[in-house]
Amino acid sequence: MEKGKNVAGNGFFSLRDLKKMGVTVCGGGVCVSRSAKVWRGATLCGPCSILGESTVCEGAVILPFTAIEGSFIGRGATVNYSVCQGARVGEGSTVGPFAFLRGGTVIGKNCRVGDFVEVKNSVLGNGTKAAHHAYIGDADLGSDVNIGCGVVFANYDGKTKSRTKVGDGCFIGCNCNIVAPVCIGKGAYIAAGTTVTEDVAPLALCIGRSRQKTKPRGAEGRYKNG
Repeated sequence: MEKGKNVAGNGFFSLRDLKKMGVTVCGGGVCVSRSAKVWRGATLCGPCSILGESTVCEGAVILPFTAIEGSFIGRGATVNYSVCQGARVGEGSTVGPFAFLRGGTVIGKNCRVGDFVEVKNSVLGNGTKAAHHAYIGDADLGSDVNIGCGVVFANYDGKTKSRTKVGDGCFIGCNCNIVAPVCIGKGAYIAAGTTVTEDVAPLALCIGRSRQKTKPRGAEGRYKNG
């Protein structure tokens, strides 16, 4: 494909169309369906695809290897090496790299959804951050919530899917399991490695893990270097 050209044809905008619309196109392989809306001032870096009834607002940046389908990307938001399907990304938020936003996902303003984070049918309030390696499913998170690395919202018990509610300003540490349905109150702190199975009161500290035990010289003979 010739540098600077996009994928055009029946049902897709041409590079000329996009330039007339005031859209900045970088690189090749930019594919925008005619059912999509891309605002003046948006930047599309190929290869990427904007499909279905998607909207990309002014100042938004879609970086290479991103697929947007039936989704809304707000002003000044950035999506990088990620997939958005039936999702809504708020103003100034960043998504990716390698994030997956599934149907029913609503990301608020100035949020961060980082690498290898999957969000499904959930709401993230303004300023909430899930920086890496997490699954957020069927949950309602307030504003300014921190989701640590390795956090999993366990929303399915094999028969039904249940929702979880997390209040504003909560901190959920690394490698926590949040077993739905539970409610974590405003400002609560969930210590790393905790499995939450009951509601947590506002401003409470929740620790749900076994105590560490160390046996002197207990490693001898357990491994080839022991």
